[in-house]
Amino acid sequence: MHFTLRLGAVALAFAVVGAQAQQAQPAQQAQPLVRTEKNMSLELANQIASAAVAACAANGYNVAATVVDRAGTVRAVQRADNAGPHTLASSERKAWTSASAKSPTQAMMEGSQKNPAGANLVYLPGMLLLGGGVPVKAGPDVIGAVGVGGAPGGNLDEQCANAALEKVKGLLG
Repeated sequence: MHFTLRLGAVALAFAVVGAQAQQAQPAQQAQPLVRTEKNMSLELANQIASAAVAACAANGYNVAATVVDRAGTVRAVQRADNAGPHTLASSERKAWTSASAKSPTQAMMEGSQKNPAGANLVYLPGMLLLGGGVPVKAGPDVIGAVGVGGAPGGNLDEQCANAALEKVKGLLG
């Protein structure tokens, strides 16, 4: 009987210590196994691309605009009649880079020039650190990006991208 009492006391002690350990750990929220994410429609992507090309055309720039979704997949492309052939690839890479980093490419370029560690970004496959890529946001969520290529400077490409986003901002929620 003495042995049984000791065994019971040990079991009780382990139960108390275990309960205290559980209380000491912060409660972790269970993460859902299936997630819901916002993404853009083809109609929205086309409106953004069209507005970007139109904004640059109003300033005399012949550009291409590419819109990608949150995964960096191309959703829409428009190219002005006299835009150079290189504008397609540059607009797509700017859009992909911006969507991937969830940041404007002009800011990324400037940051990489000031920070030697950031300069390595240019070696990542597919990254293009030139101005003209801007994230598309629906509320706080990045749902894609627009990239513009062909104006005489990345800052001007970015102005066209921002003008396009300003035009559709009421649709972004």
